[in-house]
Amino acid sequence: MAYSGQVIDNPVSGERFVFHRTAGDTGGELLAFELTLDPDGHVPGGHVHPVQEERFEVVRGTMRFRKGLRSVVATAGDTVVVPPGTYHKFSNVGDEPAVVRVQVTPALRMEQLFETAVALAKEGRTLPTGMPRPLDLALFMREFEQEVRAAFAPEVVRAVMAPLAWLGQRRGLADRYRVARRPAVTHPGAGRPSGTRPSPARPPTRPRPRQRRAA
Repeated sequence: MAYSGQVIDNPVSGERFVFHRTAGDTGGELLAFELTLDPDGHVPGGHVHPVQEERFEVVRGTMRFRKGLRSVVATAGDTVVVPPGTYHKFSNVGDEPAVVRVQVTPALRMEQLFETAVALAKEGRTLPTGMPRPLDLALFMREFEQEVRAAFAPEVVRAVMAPLAWLGQRRGLADRYRVARRPAVTHPGAGRPSGTRPSPARPPTRPRPRQRRAA
Protein backbone atom coordinates (compact mmCIF):
# COMPACT_ATOMS: atom_id res chain seq x y z
CA MET A 1 0.00 0.00 0.00
CA ALA A 2 1.37 3.41 -0.99
CA TYR A 3 2.28 5.87 1.74
CA SER A 4 3.28 9.52 2.05
CA GLY A 5 7.03 9.91 1.49
CA GLN A 6 7.36 6.73 -0.58
CA VAL A 7 9.89 6.98 -3.43
CA ILE A 8 9.83 4.75 -6.52
CA ASP A 9 12.15 4.97 -9.55
CA ASN A 10 11.52 3.73 -13.07
CA PRO A 11 14.96 2.82 -14.47
CA VAL A 12 13.70 2.67 -18.07
CA SER A 13 11.62 5.84 -18.42
CA GLY A 14 13.78 7.97 -16.12
CA GLU A 15 10.86 8.84 -13.83
CA ARG A 16 11.05 9.22 -10.05
CA PHE A 17 7.84 9.44 -8.02
CA VAL A 18 7.68 10.83 -4.48
CA PHE A 19 4.20 10.45 -3.02
CA HIS A 20 3.08 13.38 -0.84
CA ARG A 21 -0.67 12.77 -0.38
CA THR A 22 -2.06 9.36 -1.19
CA ALA A 23 -5.56 8.05 -1.77
CA GLY A 24 -5.53 6.82 1.83
CA ASP A 25 -4.67 10.31 3.08
CA THR A 26 -7.43 12.02 1.11
CA GLY A 27 -10.25 9.49 1.17
CA GLY A 28 -9.63 8.74 -2.51
CA GLU A 29 -10.18 12.33 -3.62
CA LEU A 30 -6.61 13.16 -4.61
CA LEU A 31 -3.16 11.77 -5.32
CA ALA A 32 -0.37 14.36 -5.06
CA PHE A 33 3.25 13.53 -5.86
CA GLU A 34 6.48 15.05 -7.09
CA LEU A 35 7.73 13.76 -10.41
CA THR A 36 11.40 14.08 -11.36
CA LEU A 37 12.37 13.33 -14.95
CA ASP A 38 15.93 12.75 -16.09
CA PRO A 39 17.07 14.56 -19.25
CA ASP A 40 15.28 12.76 -22.11
CA GLY A 41 13.01 11.15 -19.48
CA HIS A 42 9.43 10.59 -20.58
CA VAL A 43 6.13 8.95 -19.78
CA PRO A 44 6.27 5.48 -21.40
CA GLY A 45 3.44 6.17 -23.86
CA GLY A 46 0.60 8.49 -24.79
CA HIS A 47 -2.66 7.65 -23.05
CA VAL A 48 -6.05 8.80 -21.78
CA HIS A 49 -7.47 8.94 -18.26
CA PRO A 50 -11.22 8.38 -18.71
CA VAL A 51 -12.45 10.14 -15.55
CA GLN A 52 -9.38 11.74 -13.94
CA GLU A 53 -7.92 15.22 -14.26
CA GLU A 54 -4.16 15.68 -14.09
CA ARG A 55 -2.53 18.95 -13.08
CA PHE A 56 1.20 19.48 -13.72
CA GLU A 57 3.05 22.38 -12.09
CA VAL A 58 6.62 22.69 -13.36
CA VAL A 59 9.01 23.53 -10.54
CA ARG A 60 12.31 23.21 -12.41
CA GLY A 61 13.44 22.40 -15.93
CA THR A 62 11.72 22.39 -19.32
CA MET A 63 8.88 20.02 -20.16
CA ARG A 64 7.05 19.35 -23.40
CA PHE A 65 3.44 18.19 -23.14
CA ARG A 66 1.36 16.76 -25.96
CA LYS A 67 -2.24 17.53 -25.07
CA GLY A 68 -4.72 16.43 -27.70
CA LEU A 69 -3.51 17.97 -30.95
CA ARG A 70 -1.51 20.69 -29.18
CA SER A 71 2.13 20.68 -28.08
CA VAL A 72 2.97 22.83 -25.06
CA VAL A 73 6.43 23.72 -23.72
CA ALA A 74 6.30 24.51 -19.98
CA THR A 75 9.03 25.90 -17.72
CA ALA A 76 9.27 26.74 -14.02
CA GLY A 77 6.07 28.41 -12.82
CA ASP A 78 3.89 27.06 -15.64
CA THR A 79 0.89 24.82 -14.98
CA VAL A 80 -0.62 22.41 -17.49
CA VAL A 81 -4.05 20.88 -16.83
CA VAL A 82 -5.20 17.76 -18.69
CA PRO A 83 -8.99 17.24 -18.48
CA PRO A 84 -10.49 13.72 -18.31
CA GLY A 85 -10.63 11.90 -21.63
CA THR A 86 -7.79 13.95 -23.20
CA TYR A 87 -4.93 12.21 -24.96
CA HIS A 88 -1.58 13.31 -23.55
CA LYS A 89 2.08 12.48 -23.05
CA PHE A 90 5.08 14.40 -21.78
CA SER A 91 8.86 14.45 -21.69
CA ASN A 92 11.82 16.40 -20.33
CA VAL A 93 13.32 18.38 -23.22
CA GLY A 94 15.93 20.22 -21.15
CA ASP A 95 19.52 19.45 -20.24
CA GLU A 96 18.85 19.05 -16.51
CA PRO A 97 16.40 16.99 -14.45
CA ALA A 98 12.89 18.42 -14.51
CA VAL A 99 10.79 18.56 -11.34
CA VAL A 100 7.01 18.66 -11.58
CA ARG A 101 4.29 18.69 -8.91
CA VAL A 102 1.41 16.50 -10.04
CA GLN A 103 -2.15 16.18 -8.77
CA VAL A 104 -4.55 13.49 -9.95
CA THR A 105 -8.25 13.74 -9.09
CA PRO A 106 -9.81 11.45 -8.16
CA ALA A 107 -6.98 9.18 -7.07
CA LEU A 108 -8.57 5.83 -7.99
CA ARG A 109 -5.70 3.27 -8.12
CA MET A 110 -3.01 5.41 -9.72
CA GLU A 111 -0.53 4.59 -6.95
CA GLN A 112 -0.78 0.89 -7.76
CA LEU A 113 -0.51 1.68 -11.47
CA PHE A 114 2.78 3.52 -10.96
CA GLU A 115 4.11 0.82 -8.63
CA THR A 116 3.26 -1.88 -11.18
CA ALA A 117 4.86 0.01 -14.07
CA VAL A 118 8.07 0.44 -12.04
CA ALA A 119 8.09 -3.22 -11.00
CA LEU A 120 7.73 -4.36 -14.63
CA ALA A 121 10.59 -2.09 -15.68
CA LYS A 122 12.86 -3.40 -12.93
CA GLU A 123 12.03 -6.99 -13.92
CA GLY A 124 12.97 -6.35 -17.56
CA ARG A 125 9.40 -6.82 -18.75
CA THR A 126 9.20 -3.56 -20.71
CA LEU A 127 10.26 -2.33 -24.13
CA PRO A 128 13.00 0.33 -24.45
CA THR A 129 10.26 2.98 -24.42
CA GLY A 130 9.11 1.79 -20.98
CA MET A 131 5.86 0.27 -22.26
CA PRO A 132 5.17 -3.23 -20.91
CA ARG A 133 5.71 -6.13 -23.27
CA PRO A 134 2.55 -7.32 -25.10
CA LEU A 135 1.30 -9.95 -22.62
CA ASP A 136 2.08 -7.74 -19.63
CA LEU A 137 0.53 -4.74 -21.37
CA ALA A 138 -2.71 -6.62 -21.97
CA LEU A 139 -2.95 -7.58 -18.30
CA PHE A 140 -1.93 -4.06 -17.21
CA MET A 141 -4.63 -2.42 -19.36
CA ARG A 142 -7.24 -4.85 -18.08
CA GLU A 143 -6.31 -4.31 -14.44
CA PHE A 144 -6.23 -0.51 -14.64
CA GLU A 145 -8.98 0.12 -17.19
CA GLN A 146 -10.57 2.75 -14.94
CA GLU A 147 -7.31 4.70 -14.73
CA VAL A 148 -5.91 4.47 -18.25
CA ARG A 149 -7.10 3.61 -21.73
CA ALA A 150 -5.72 3.58 -25.22
CA ALA A 151 -5.75 6.92 -27.00
CA PHE A 152 -7.63 5.69 -30.05
CA ALA A 153 -10.42 3.12 -30.55
CA PRO A 154 -10.32 1.79 -26.97
CA GLU A 155 -13.01 -0.82 -27.64
CA VAL A 156 -11.03 -2.24 -30.56
CA VAL A 157 -7.87 -2.26 -28.47
CA ARG A 158 -9.70 -4.06 -25.65
CA ALA A 159 -10.91 -6.74 -28.07
CA VAL A 160 -7.39 -7.23 -29.45
CA MET A 161 -5.89 -7.35 -25.95
CA ALA A 162 -8.37 -9.90 -24.55
CA PRO A 163 -6.69 -13.04 -25.98
CA LEU A 164 -3.27 -11.70 -24.99
CA ALA A 165 -4.50 -11.15 -21.43
CA TRP A 166 -5.85 -14.72 -21.38
CA LEU A 167 -2.48 -16.08 -22.55
CA GLY A 168 -0.62 -13.95 -20.03
CA GLN A 169 -2.84 -15.21 -17.24
CA ARG A 170 -2.23 -18.80 -18.33
CA ARG A 171 1.50 -18.14 -18.02
CA GLY A 172 1.13 -16.83 -14.48
CA LEU A 173 1.82 -13.19 -15.32
CA ALA A 174 -1.40 -12.05 -13.63
CA ASP A 175 -0.32 -13.25 -10.18
CA ARG A 176 0.99 -9.76 -9.29
CA TYR A 177 -2.55 -8.40 -9.55
CA ARG A 178 -4.11 -10.78 -7.06
CA VAL A 179 -5.04 -8.78 -3.98
CA ALA A 180 -7.21 -9.59 -1.02
CA ARG A 181 -10.62 -8.00 -1.35
CA ARG A 182 -12.91 -7.06 1.53
CA PRO A 183 -16.44 -8.47 1.72
CA ALA A 184 -18.98 -6.29 0.00
CA VAL A 185 -20.81 -3.84 2.25
CA THR A 186 -24.52 -4.53 1.95
CA HIS A 187 -25.83 -1.75 4.22
CA PRO A 188 -24.49 1.34 6.00
CA GLY A 189 -22.27 0.35 8.88
CA ALA A 190 -21.75 -3.22 7.70
CA GLY A 191 -18.26 -4.49 8.44
CA ARG A 192 -17.63 -1.81 11.08
CA PRO A 193 -17.28 -2.60 14.79
CA SER A 194 -20.26 -1.66 16.87
CA GLY A 195 -19.90 1.16 19.36
CA THR A 196 -21.90 -0.72 22.00
CA ARG A 197 -21.10 -3.91 23.84
CA PRO A 198 -23.34 -6.87 23.23
CA SER A 199 -25.49 -7.80 26.20
CA PRO A 200 -24.69 -11.13 27.83
CA ALA A 201 -26.64 -14.05 26.48
CA ARG A 202 -29.51 -15.21 28.65
CA PRO A 203 -29.81 -18.90 29.45
CA PRO A 204 -32.66 -20.59 27.61
CA THR A 205 -35.89 -20.80 29.60
CA ARG A 206 -37.36 -24.21 30.22
CA PRO A 207 -41.09 -24.78 29.83
CA ARG A 208 -42.89 -24.98 33.17
CA PRO A 209 -44.65 -28.32 33.90
CA ARG A 210 -48.43 -28.18 33.56
CA GLN A 211 -50.44 -28.76 36.74
CA ARG A 212 -53.27 -31.25 36.74
CA ARG A 213 -56.63 -30.16 37.99
CA ALA A 214 -58.35 -32.18 40.66
CA ALA A 215 -61.33 -34.13 39.43
